[in-house]
Amino acid sequence: MNFNLNDEQKMLEDSVRRFVDKAYAFETRSAIVKAAEGGSAENWRTFAENGWLAAALPEAHGGLGGTVLDTALIAQQFGRALVVEPYLGCAVLAAQTLAAAGTPDVKDALLSALADGSERVALAYSEASSRGDPAIVQTLAIRDKDGYRLEGAKTLVLGAAHADWFIVSARIVDDGRQDEGISLFLVPAGSSGPAQQTLPLHDGTQAAELTFAQFAVPASALLGERGAGLDALRFGLSHGMTALCAELVGAMERAIEITAEYLKVRKQFGVPIASFQALQHRMADMAAELELSRSMLYAMLAALECESGKAQQLTLSQGKAFIGRAAKWVCAQAIQLHGGIGMTEEYAVGHYFKRAVVADILFGTSDQHEAANAAALQHALGAQTELV
Repeated sequence: MNFNLNDEQKMLEDSVRRFVDKAYAFETRSAIVKAAEGGSAENWRTFAENGWLAAALPEAHGGLGGTVLDTALIAQQFGRALVVEPYLGCAVLAAQTLAAAGTPDVKDALLSALADGSERVALAYSEASSRGDPAIVQTLAIRDKDGYRLEGAKTLVLGAAHADWFIVSARIVDDGRQDEGISLFLVPAGSSGPAQQTLPLHDGTQAAELTFAQFAVPASALLGERGAGLDALRFGLSHGMTALCAELVGAMERAIEITAEYLKVRKQFGVPIASFQALQHRMADMAAELELSRSMLYAMLAALECESGKAQQLTLSQGKAFIGRAAKWVCAQAIQLHGGIGMTEEYAVGHYFKRAVVADILFGTSDQHEAANAAALQHALGAQTELV
C-alpha cells in the first residue's frame, strides 16, 4: 500500500489541520464540553460543508469515493484537538456499517443525507455482556404479523444524542425459533424511538444506553439480509477501530508537542528543565512509542486494503492493543512531566490522557485484544505441531 499522500489527500489533511488550529482551541472545546450537548451543531455543518463527512462514502450515494486512509487523515487531526463531535460514531462507524449492509434504496435515501450532514445515524451494537464483541448479541427481534418487536438493551452508543436513526443488532425469533445469525434493523430515534439515557464519558464526549421493551418496528426495518449482519458490523467496526487509532496517534503527537513546549519554559535551578538529560530520555521514549504507534496504524490501513477475514481482524486487533496501550502511557508521561499543573482541569494535557482511557475501552480493551491475539497464536502453533 502506498502511504505517500496524493495532492487531494494533502489538501484534505491541511484543511482539517487549519480548522482545529484556528477554530478548536482548548478553551473552545471546554465550552462545548460544558454545554453537555454532545458537540456543536455549527461545527457539524462545517464538517459537512468541507466534505469530511462524505470523504469515505461511495460516490454513487452522495459521497466523495475516498478510502479509509481519508478517514484516518481526518481522525488524526481531530485527535490533536480532542474534537468532541461524534465523527467516529456517526460519520465512520454507523455510516460504514450502513454502506456495507444497506440495500441500494436505503443507501440512496440515507447515505447522501449523512454526507451533507442533514441526518445522522448511530450504531447500537454493544451490550453490557459483549465487552465490544459484535458477535455477542442478546437483544431479540420477535417476529409478529406486523413486523418485529425488539427486546433488549444497548450501551455505549456513540453519537446517539443527535441521531435521527439507530442501526440495531439483534437475533430474530420466529415461531419460537431463534436465528443463529445476527440481523440489523434501522430504527428511528427521537420521540418515536427507544428509551434513551445519556452517558457522559470521562473525556467529555457522550454516549447513550438504549432500552427496547416490546419496541415495534415494521418488517421493512430489517437492514440487508436476515441473519447476515455480522459481516457488515465487522466492516463498520474495522473502519471505526482504525479511525480511533488514528485519532490516538494525533492525540499523542499533540501531547508530546505541549510537553516539549512546557519543558522549554519551565525553569528549575535557573535553567529550562528541557536541558535535563533524564527528561530528554523520557521525551525520547515517548517519541519512540508515537512512531511505533504510527507504524501500527500503517499496518492497520494496509490490512484493510490488502487483507480479509481472520488475517485482517488479527492485524486490526494487534493495532488496537498496541496503540491503545501506548496512548495511555505517552499521555500519562506528559502529565507527569508537567507536574501538578498537568492534573488540573484548566490545563489541556490531562484531557489527552482522559481520551486515551476512554478510547482503550471502546471496541474492546488492550487486554482483551492481547488475549485474543495470544489465543490465535497458540491455535496457530498447535496446528503447526499437528502437521509436524
